[in-house]
Amino acid sequence: MLRMPLDPRQRAIALTIDSQSFSQDKGHHQGQDLPMGSLTYTPPKTMRKFLTSLQLFLSPFWRKFKKGSVLVIELDGDIPEQRGGRFAPPLSVPQLKEALMKAAYDPRIRGIHLKIGSVSAGWAKLQELRRSLDFFRTSGKFSIATMNRGGEKEYFLCCGCEEIYIPPTANLTLKGFMVAGTFLRGVLEKVGIEPQVKRIGKYKSAGDQLLLKDMSEPQREQLTALLEDIYEGFTSTIAKDRNKTVEEVEAMLNEGIFDMQKYVDGSWVTGLRYEDEVMDDLKKRTGGKADKLRSVSLKKYGKTSPSAFGLTGRKTIAIVRSSGAIVGGEGGIGGTGSVITAGAFIKQLRSLAKDKSVQAVVLRVDSPGGDALASDLMWREIRQLAAKKPVVASMGDVAASGGYYMAMGASKIVAEPLTITGSIGVVTGKFNLEELYRRVQYSKVVISKGKYAELNGNTRSFTPEEEDLFDRSAEFAYASFRDKAAESRGIPKEELQQHAQGRVWSGKRALQNGLIDGLGGVDRAIGIAKQAAGIDQNKKVRLLEVSKAKSSPFGLLSALAISGAMATGEQSSMHKLASMLLAGQLQKSAYQNGVTSNGATMAVMPDIQIQGVGSLSAAQASSTDSCRQDDLSSILQRLL
Repeated sequence: MLRMPLDPRQRAIALTIDSQSFSQDKGHHQGQDLPMGSLTYTPPKTMRKFLTSLQLFLSPFWRKFKKGSVLVIELDGDIPEQRGGRFAPPLSVPQLKEALMKAAYDPRIRGIHLKIGSVSAGWAKLQELRRSLDFFRTSGKFSIATMNRGGEKEYFLCCGCEEIYIPPTANLTLKGFMVAGTFLRGVLEKVGIEPQVKRIGKYKSAGDQLLLKDMSEPQREQLTALLEDIYEGFTSTIAKDRNKTVEEVEAMLNEGIFDMQKYVDGSWVTGLRYEDEVMDDLKKRTGGKADKLRSVSLKKYGKTSPSAFGLTGRKTIAIVRSSGAIVGGEGGIGGTGSVITAGAFIKQLRSLAKDKSVQAVVLRVDSPGGDALASDLMWREIRQLAAKKPVVASMGDVAASGGYYMAMGASKIVAEPLTITGSIGVVTGKFNLEELYRRVQYSKVVISKGKYAELNGNTRSFTPEEEDLFDRSAEFAYASFRDKAAESRGIPKEELQQHAQGRVWSGKRALQNGLIDGLGGVDRAIGIAKQAAGIDQNKKVRLLEVSKAKSSPFGLLSALAISGAMATGEQSSMHKLASMLLAGQLQKSAYQNGVTSNGATMAVMPDIQIQGVGSLSAAQASSTDSCRQDDLSSILQRLL
């Protein structure tokens, strides 16, 4: 059935209604009236318009630009959670959201041009950005998206704009979704490495990568559920955006379109245009000169203060953004190898607890987990802070295992429908290198004193007594995690046990299970924090971004991945494994599967490969608290 697109006014009304759809959360905590936040566009009144014009007039000349300009937003590569430093590109989630919020009210902005490259982000992050794009559109200003190539993620973002243009020779590939798991047991057997891993929880598939050669049924079950939720989230959103039915979206995905004209014929994109043709159209819309478009870059626009549009207030809500794998210690590493360091995080929270100017705290968690002890210490500190002032957790792309451990310390938790969370379980283990040592005639003599002194040694398997201690220790850690989750969520242990066992959930299913309180992003968390702090929902607040991303040299390790795996024959597996180790890959695999040099119990989610998103695991922390197998490294280097 052919469906005509909505006109701009109808579209604005539809978006306003849709932005409220999360207000009726249907989960374990039914009956709670949680506010939506501030993502509802309200036309400014006459006095506000006057004050805005005056403040913009008095701003420094280097921040000014012509009225009727187009805000150009170029999205390509990673979109970090944390706001970048002074010299970093303005592509973080909070900066993009702030720019769209300001642009909706800025009288100098006629519309936006969203230029999409290859986007690296999870679905929850994309949902957060889409909500800001929807908000901008309710202002009545035009929004245009262009891209040369892309897949489902890029198209998902483009559909947040009123018009989509691609060149006739574009490579827009919309085919569907897949998830995958990788398994190294066969490789380890080839070189004589025995993984001894203990997992607690039927679905705790962290460890499977080392223990199994194929996917277990519990892992297949939870991955299938995640895949179905992502698929449903994508198809239902695109159906609303393009005024189609879900069945029509599915038919488009299954058609395997390669002729770009078919996207136009089906109203999936607005038209086929080269960049110069789009520029010519924008010049006409803005009334500029034929040879120059009135535009402002995202970087320059970032210098415009939100206060010019009345978007800030006197009372303060702090936002603590925590991204990466969880490790112990005092320092911190940011950038491509970012981690959440317990010591630094705790210092931040204690400082906020003492700061009387901060009325509430929003904790943004984007982590697959990590060290169980570090997770517990941070959980305790979050609980301590929540006893003094409201703390609301907002989950990003991933808040699983140790990431969920952190979030459950907050008074309330919100997540996007496609956030990956849960994984309440633990995993721990070690490598037994006895057979590898024998094969390469490597000798290591250990002298120990104490029944369990060699518990974490790599020269032999566990003794029966050691294995029993190892098992009981893991069971104890799991029970502690589960019981604290039950306490934090106000759910009986027996009931929470049904939703624990290491199972990974989407945000939508986590709400149904009572693991979170509502669906939404940071804006909704701010609304809930305002309610808890006694701040009127109609009052604007000052948002204090506590965390900023830092650069890190550890991201360079990824460029070395498996560079030496080119040999063939019987010894090729040894070559591959050695090169993997040297590139940090085996260390990462060990870490995310619970194998550490100190026998630490880990609260990590399994390594899940989602098409278009990449790996969702705690392996980023491998350089900090991973399986530092110095002997293994030196031996495998000899195999080259």
